[in-house]
Amino acid sequence: MNFVFDLDGTICFQGKVLNNAIIEALDALAHYGHNIIFASARPIRDLLPVLPTHMHAYPMVGGNGALVANDKHIISKVHFKEEVRNKILSIIQSHRLTYLIDGPWDYAYTGREDHPIRRNVDPEKRANLVPLASLRSTIKIVLLDMPDRKIILDELSMLPVVVHEHGDEGILDISPQGIDKWNGLVKLGIQERSYIAFGNDANDISMFQHALMSVMIGNHKDLACFATERVDADEHLIAKKLMAMCKIG
Repeated sequence: MNFVFDLDGTICFQGKVLNNAIIEALDALAHYGHNIIFASARPIRDLLPVLPTHMHAYPMVGGNGALVANDKHIISKVHFKEEVRNKILSIIQSHRLTYLIDGPWDYAYTGREDHPIRRNVDPEKRANLVPLASLRSTIKIVLLDMPDRKIILDELSMLPVVVHEHGDEGILDISPQGIDKWNGLVKLGIQERSYIAFGNDANDISMFQHALMSVMIGNHKDLACFATERVDADEHLIAKKLMAMCKIG
């Protein structure tokens, strides 16, 4: 069976490396012959620091589907069309917004150093923090600290983009149109109803919709109607759930 895991808020908490209990449970799944896939809003660059080294070659979907990697190589990347990118940058400029803008590997960042999202961005210095003009292509844009959130959402709604709101972090996460986690899984050769998905947020809806079984961690009103099961956001309860699924067919 294929098991697909979101990271933050699902098996990874407060941006820290995976808990030992979670690692042992994932290793047990692999021991029983199951395939493990990680699917995150993080770019591939930022998945690696929270995972143990022996999991770095596992299949990964990053940037909510904009990046796909397998065996330590990025095999697919989707970026904003230049016209759309320029319109988003115009919104950023007119509202004087701060941002995290990801290329396939390097990134541009103008937010506060103490912003909650900053600690998860390239903590091991695998990439380069570069001026925006140096990014050849843009795969994801995160808007930070917005004083006029509704106005900005209205302006973005006129563009061919996918927007996820993360109210707990006060950010808007923007991806190219047609990009979501299910889209990334398809590029890995994953078929509908051939996997069990674990997630906790609205950006997990697409992969829940196509899963054989979907397990929501914690509570999210938009995700709940797509979940077949729910587990509290407790690492030991999650690990116990995974261990119980090791012998699933």
